[in-house]
Amino acid sequence: MNYNTQRGRLIMPEYGRNIQKMVNEAKCLPTKEERNRAAKAIIQVMGNMNPHLRDINDFKHKLWDHLAVISEFDFDIDYPYPVLTPEQLSDKPQVVPYNEGQIRYRYYGRIIDKIIKRAATMPDGYDRDALISVIANHMKKAYLMWNKEIVNDEVIFEDIRTLSGGKISIGKNFRLTDSKEIMNRNKKTPGSNPNTNNSNNQNNQNNNSNNNNRKNIRRPDSK
Repeated sequence: MNYNTQRGRLIMPEYGRNIQKMVNEAKCLPTKEERNRAAKAIIQVMGNMNPHLRDINDFKHKLWDHLAVISEFDFDIDYPYPVLTPEQLSDKPQVVPYNEGQIRYRYYGRIIDKIIKRAATMPDGYDRDALISVIANHMKKAYLMWNKEIVNDEVIFEDIRTLSGGKISIGKNFRLTDSKEIMNRNKKTPGSNPNTNNSNNQNNQNNNSNNNNRKNIRRPDSK
C-alpha cells in the first residue's frame, strides 16, 4: 500500500495529489511547446474543480499563479499573465491599523463618541436637536442590549453630558423611547396584522414627542 505519509508533500492540498502529479509530469516534457500545451490542459482541469468561481475577475490569472506555486516556480512555460514570484509569496501582509485609545463606555461604541463630539460643535437649531434625539435613543438601545434591564433616561442624559465634555445638556422633560418598547421591538406577535390607524397615531405621537424634545435640549451656557 502507498500511504499518504509515504508520499511527497502537496504544495497546494486543495487541488489534490492528481494535479500535483500532472504538474510534475508536465515539467519533465522535453519541449516548451509540449509543456505549454500540458499547462493549458492542467489549467482547464483546475478551473473545472471550481466552476462557481469562473465569473470572478482575474480567476484565470489566479489559476496560473497557483500553477506556478504548485510547480515550485520551476515550470519553463510561456505564462499568459505575470505570475507570482517566490519573493512575493513570502512577503508578510501589511499590519492592519487598529483604532487606538480607550473607550469610556464600551457598550456605546467609538462611533457614538465621535458623533456626540460632532453634535456638540453644531450651532443651535433643528438639525442639532434632531441629531441629539437620535443619538440619545440609540444610546438607550445599546445600553439595553448590553445590560438587559430597564435604564433610567437620566443615565443616558448624564452619559451624553460626560461624553460631550459638558457641551450638551438635556432637560429632564426630554422623553426617550420606553425601555420595554425597545426590548420588544424586534419580537413578532403571531397572528397579528398591522393596523394603519394605530400606525398613524403612533407617528403623530412620535412627531409631537420630537417637537417637545427639541425644546428640552440646550447648551449649558444658554439662559
